[in-house]
Amino acid sequence: MDALWLSLATVVSTAAGGLCALRLRARLHLLLGFTAGVLLGVVAFDLWPESLEQARRSGGDGQAAMVAVVAGFVLLHGLRRFVLGRHAHGDGGTAHGQRTTGTVSALALVGHSVMDGVGIGLAFQVSPAVGITVAIAVIAHDFCDGLNTVSLMLLHRHGTRSALRMLALDAVAPVVGAASTLAFSLPQALLSHYLGFFAGFLLYIGISDVLPQAYARAGPAAAMNLAGLAGLGALAMYGVVHFAG
Repeated sequence: MDALWLSLATVVSTAAGGLCALRLRARLHLLLGFTAGVLLGVVAFDLWPESLEQARRSGGDGQAAMVAVVAGFVLLHGLRRFVLGRHAHGDGGTAHGQRTTGTVSALALVGHSVMDGVGIGLAFQVSPAVGITVAIAVIAHDFCDGLNTVSLMLLHRHGTRSALRMLALDAVAPVVGAASTLAFSLPQALLSHYLGFFAGFLLYIGISDVLPQAYARAGPAAAMNLAGLAGLGALAMYGVVHFAG
């Protein structure tokens, strides 16, 4: 039950991040630069190391986790190419394709948020101390999850209402994930594959979608600013992960 109570705090954290993104939409390119860094930081300092650690605990060498990273990256790339390919005729079709791509990308983040909640629940299955540590990390970076979700929706031509609906879905996702762990326990080997798979998803979103769009909106003059913001976002996630750990 402690896992459920702590997961409720993620609702507030996610909503706060999303509302911040809406307020700063006039400077979306700057927000996107920071968002890209956050996504890369989550992969580099959280998902990927934890995937390798879970593989080691289950007696593996990490190769399957690497395959999962590649699979996540390639799958999202394929989905995006498929969507844009189907809607590449005419301006209206392109706009529709952009919105669909934004929805797919945002839903990937929602899926990640569900598994954040699963992570809280499974950590409490290990011990209350481990559960609280994981919960602190999730609550802290769910602010960025809300920011990322709204930024992606706005980036891909969605309106405020659509962005808020996706934000609400992302906000409740960790609670759903935490509640689900009352009914099951996940083997460590499978957890390693999940972490690698979603690392690939987020890696693609960060380097192949968000960051290029930020540079396209900002222009060459702001390139160094965006690079600095991306580095700041990654550094922020480094601090969150290591402070919570």
